[in-house]
Amino acid sequence: MIALLLALGSSLAYGCADFLGGLGARKAHVLRTVMIAAPASLAVELALWPFLGASFSSGALAWGIASGVASAAAFALLYRTLAIGPMNVLSPITALVSAMLPVSVGLLQGEQLGLAGLVGLPLALAAVVLVSAGHGARSARPSRAALLLAFGAGAAIALQLIFLHQAPSDSGVAPLITGRAVSSAITLAAVGLMRRRLGTERPAYALSAMAGVLDAVANVLFLLAARGGDLAVVAVITALYPAGTVLLARGVLSERVHRGQLVGLGTAAVAVGLLALP
Repeated sequence: MIALLLALGSSLAYGCADFLGGLGARKAHVLRTVMIAAPASLAVELALWPFLGASFSSGALAWGIASGVASAAAFALLYRTLAIGPMNVLSPITALVSAMLPVSVGLLQGEQLGLAGLVGLPLALAAVVLVSAGHGARSARPSRAALLLAFGAGAAIALQLIFLHQAPSDSGVAPLITGRAVSSAITLAAVGLMRRRLGTERPAYALSAMAGVLDAVANVLFLLAARGGDLAVVAVITALYPAGTVLLARGVLSERVHRGQLVGLGTAAVAVGLLALP
């Protein structure tokens, strides 16, 4: 139950981070948003070091570096996918792949689910797709390249979570700090290489920094949840993060929540209830 609550908190924090990061990216190039968010995220994880501990063993460093590279790849692939579109078709694919791979790894590693879990897990996967799908998801057909990018983005997100889960359980926040340092370095290098293409707009500093803070909170909650529960369950609950983005967009921007997304939110509630059963 504690792992489930931590995973729900991680999902909510990821959704809020995406919402704020999306708002920030409307004001300036997305790389300008990320170059503020990433260091802010790293600062939070460093601040948590005295409270949660950090053991920089070879295993923690190796898995942390791997997660950082996967995180940077996920950003690059998602950005390219967004540029090609249509995102209302590609976003559910990305979300589903990002959930399915960790679930598969968890089950292959011997994690066992009860009857409620066997019902709740596919329901949660269906909810991931429904919640992340926008209006008119069948109105446009993506190209083969866009589909491959969406699969790649989902796989990169999944690998980031899997790599964090593989880090030694006694390493504290060391994998997160290492991973964020690596992804921040990659992002800043990309900013340096692309500085002439980033435009002159000033980024939304507060929104970008808060997105980074929430992303760090989400990472920490996921790591704690994965260490205390089954990866298969924790990953699929975390992948429900689009629900937080949808609800914030409804409350703050008065964006319409479409029928399919409402069904997805209801399905998610049922799935979480089932997964909470022993």
